[in-house]
Amino acid sequence: MDLLALSDFNLVARHGGFGKASRAAGRPKATLSRRVAELEMSLDLRLFERGARDLKLTEEGRALFERTSRLLTELDETTAAIASGGAQPRGRLRISAPLLFSQTAMGKLAAGFALRYPEVRLEVTTEDRSVDMVEEAYDLVIRVNPEPDESLVGRVFLHDRLAVVASPDLAPPTEGAAVPAIVRGAAKQAETWNVTTPTGRASISVIPILSLSSLIMVRDAVRMGAGAARLPVSLVSHDLADGRLVHWGDVEGSEIALWTLYPTRRLLSARVSAFLKHLREAFPNGTPDELAAYLENGDRHRSRSL
Repeated sequence: MDLLALSDFNLVARHGGFGKASRAAGRPKATLSRRVAELEMSLDLRLFERGARDLKLTEEGRALFERTSRLLTELDETTAAIASGGAQPRGRLRISAPLLFSQTAMGKLAAGFALRYPEVRLEVTTEDRSVDMVEEAYDLVIRVNPEPDESLVGRVFLHDRLAVVASPDLAPPTEGAAVPAIVRGAAKQAETWNVTTPTGRASISVIPILSLSSLIMVRDAVRMGAGAARLPVSLVSHDLADGRLVHWGDVEGSEIALWTLYPTRRLLSARVSAFLKHLREAFPNGTPDELAAYLENGDRHRSRSL
């Protein structure tokens, strides 16, 4: 198989068209079209459906792209590593991370990684949805309690849990009386939170009075005394220690696990391996208190910089 033609096919597939691929690579559009056509002839397969305005991969084209794109990347990396006399991580590293982790920890992590590996161009996208790693060209994703996926492998690097917290000024819950609550996302008229406390299990009746889209916003509203909320322990542990918030119990069945995931179809690139090592060094035990300390150190550094 012609590796140059295969590389051009991957270029066109990744950019979604001959024109876009031509502009991105600075290559003639006619050359790319000819090479893809030659590859289709050699394989006796149609790799693209060519419409009047768009270009779509056929089923066979998609399979070829998924199985060869990463292999070609590995080949380029291996060649570059051999040429430079080592396996120093370099090139682009695309990561997708959830919103809260990105807002609280990813900036510090990314900065540390960039300083440590200056030849890697790190790109972090923040989103809670489940991305298609191959289709959207991600090298690594960080997810909270992900669904099982046979095409991905990974490991847990952080653990957390939800706790019901409130301002000391807010009256503690009593049996039969509902307390004001702040929730993330859509709110119900009333609900019950089941918690565990040092004395056993309890149920807290709540009436949501605020619905916010970010847990950072929820925490700030709780600090103001607007109501109680369910929040990750790592996000409020220092508030609890300092007495700014009080702990009403841990939410039952609220264990949180943050995973790093990557495709099984290829050997781990030097860039991905380096980032996984960076995470392990930042969170060697993976506990909520460890994450809280990491966040607190980052806040102190920002305060000194102001």
